[in-house]
Amino acid sequence: MQNRVLTVWFIALASALAWLLTHWLRPDQRYEVPWLMTGVTALASLYGLPGGLLAGGVALGLEAAVVGVSDLPWLALVLLVSVLLGNRARLRLDVVLRRQSQTTRQLTLLVGALEDLSHLTTREAVFAALPELLQRQGEGHASIWVPNGEGFRPVAFSGTPHLPGAIAPTGVVGRAYATGQTQYVADVHKDPGYIPATPATPASGGSELALPLREGEQVVAVLNLERREPFPADERQGLERFAQAVSAQLARLSERLESELLNRLAVSLASIHSPRAILEQALEILMPPLGVQHGGILMQQGARMVLLASRGTSSVQASIPFGRGLVWQVYRSGQPVFIESASAHDGAALELLLEALEGLVLHPIPLPGGERQRVVLYLGDERPRLWRQSERDLLQTACRTVGLALETALIRERLEGLLHLARDTVEAPPAQVYQQVLEAAVRLVPGAEKGSLLVRKGEHFYFQAVVGFDLEALVGLHFNETDHLRWYGEDRQGWLRGEPRIVTAEEVSIAEISRSTAPDDTLERVAAMDRMQANLTLPIPYRGEVLALLNLDNFHDPAAFDAYSKEVARFFSTPVAAILHEVRNRNLLEEAALTDALTGLPNRRAFDRRLSEELERAKRHGYPLSLLVMDLRGFKQVNDRLGHARGDEALVRVAQALLLERRKSDSLFRWGGDEFAAILPHADSLGGLSVAQRYASLVETICLEGLCMGLNIGVATFPEEANNQHTLLQLADSRMYKAKEQGVAVLRPS
Repeated sequence: MQNRVLTVWFIALASALAWLLTHWLRPDQRYEVPWLMTGVTALASLYGLPGGLLAGGVALGLEAAVVGVSDLPWLALVLLVSVLLGNRARLRLDVVLRRQSQTTRQLTLLVGALEDLSHLTTREAVFAALPELLQRQGEGHASIWVPNGEGFRPVAFSGTPHLPGAIAPTGVVGRAYATGQTQYVADVHKDPGYIPATPATPASGGSELALPLREGEQVVAVLNLERREPFPADERQGLERFAQAVSAQLARLSERLESELLNRLAVSLASIHSPRAILEQALEILMPPLGVQHGGILMQQGARMVLLASRGTSSVQASIPFGRGLVWQVYRSGQPVFIESASAHDGAALELLLEALEGLVLHPIPLPGGERQRVVLYLGDERPRLWRQSERDLLQTACRTVGLALETALIRERLEGLLHLARDTVEAPPAQVYQQVLEAAVRLVPGAEKGSLLVRKGEHFYFQAVVGFDLEALVGLHFNETDHLRWYGEDRQGWLRGEPRIVTAEEVSIAEISRSTAPDDTLERVAAMDRMQANLTLPIPYRGEVLALLNLDNFHDPAAFDAYSKEVARFFSTPVAAILHEVRNRNLLEEAALTDALTGLPNRRAFDRRLSEELERAKRHGYPLSLLVMDLRGFKQVNDRLGHARGDEALVRVAQALLLERRKSDSLFRWGGDEFAAILPHADSLGGLSVAQRYASLVETICLEGLCMGLNIGVATFPEEANNQHTLLQLADSRMYKAKEQGVAVLRPS
């Protein structure tokens, strides 16, 4: 301004000197008037119309005094035009200067904001700094508003002692947020949706400018400015550019936060080997940047979602049973669920674990190749909140990172589990090995709730271990390979390769397939085949022969088993085949030690073991058991007259005849020499006597060259006559000798 005054006065004085010099050198009014006009115009451009008229009057007086008054009217008109032109120039110059000042102010604001904001590292810090920054630039009242359920709440403000805790979405702030466009109200009292920022809003009115702030494409907050005087158009444009610069900074901060968080997540999880520890660390890293107080990660185990890691959660619910709640919805759909206000949510019901949360997200943590989302992350607050698009994108990428780390840990856990299994079963009894193998499969293969393991013995497969079923009821069932191929799906090549096969109740009737392969209704009754929703069958081959068949079952979800389940089952197959092959070799050696080489029947050692086991089982389940001790008559005569070879033949024929006559649940033994024994579960004393009589009658039909065989049999029954192994055996043995002494086949008790 000072430079402008000096310049104008310089022009005015120079014009006056030029006027005097012109009058002195060439006294002609034509040459003098332009200099007067120049001086008057310059002074009018500085002091406006009053100053210009005064300058014009002075010039007119000088001209009259020096030249005369002959042309004064004409000169007065010319000077008046000069004054008007100077005043107009002043007005135009003031506008230009004002705009220049505003532009400079806005540029200073923008540059200062960018400099200050560049040092801030979080969105919250940017919001907190903005009102103070604007106040330093002369804005009286500035506030930042973010969505809060159905309205907006202030997160930072300046120029007022306090703000309401929340405002409705119908005002200028709400319109700016909803449309993503700047909203300007020149007179707030003429706006029907105006919401006062303070109770002391002046009655004279004022103007309001609401500027949306974005992260990427999404509006995340509104910068609201209020002042008494209106906002000029060019100033509004400058403030819009300022809001755009702030939005760009918010986008950069969001990208940097995502990059830093994901990098920290990947580096941190890479050094952790425990699945549970990985999930706990993931929560610790994810929750603070997202500003949530509660979180947890659940993983499907059978028919439940089990809480493996949590922070801030006070619920005692450690698992969620299969159902239709939000967690199982994410499991089925594979899509995340974002809820701004759970109390207004009208979708699937919230599980007990989530009921205290308002702002809530449930996000799947994908495992490679899985169709069902078996791991679900939940995060939430006790108050409503908006889930920004940047947060959604961050969670999607973070959950993929956690899923990759979790899968690596699960593979390690499966491998370690199989190594422990191989080590623990080196010298364990076969029954223990079979049970441990099956339990490991049910635990490790995703989707499995229950299961059974059938092991090959000769040409048949027998139930050797179950999880979730009654083994006692299934132990007598056996199937040949043809039966199993029908159950498997008639794919012999896949059977021999050990390829897992999945069947679901949505595709076929599992119960019908079972009926076509089972010898009776035992399997359907015990295993509830009509309620089974999905089955994964895994043949376990070794060198071209299937050693065992592993069945894993699910009773809740037809799609419980997927490609991921198959992959885990394949991983499981090879080491288990080696374990079962080793057990089979041990079984063969043990069977050789427990088997009579001549007749193929179990020997006395096997009898002692089996009788102990069967008695324990009978005691546990409360059913009777009969013991038969048999002595072969006529054997010595055959041996002495026909030779040892024919004597051996007689023993073999007797053993074969007894095997043909026995029930499936009965066990036959050769004690040694010409003595045999039989264990009859579920047979009381009358049943035992009936079986003994049939055996005796059958053996009496066996003759070699006119020499016929016969039996002397002693029968004793648990618990009617004896309650322990020693007493039972002693009673049956003594009755056998009494029958021999009395010359009868079966001694009937008095």
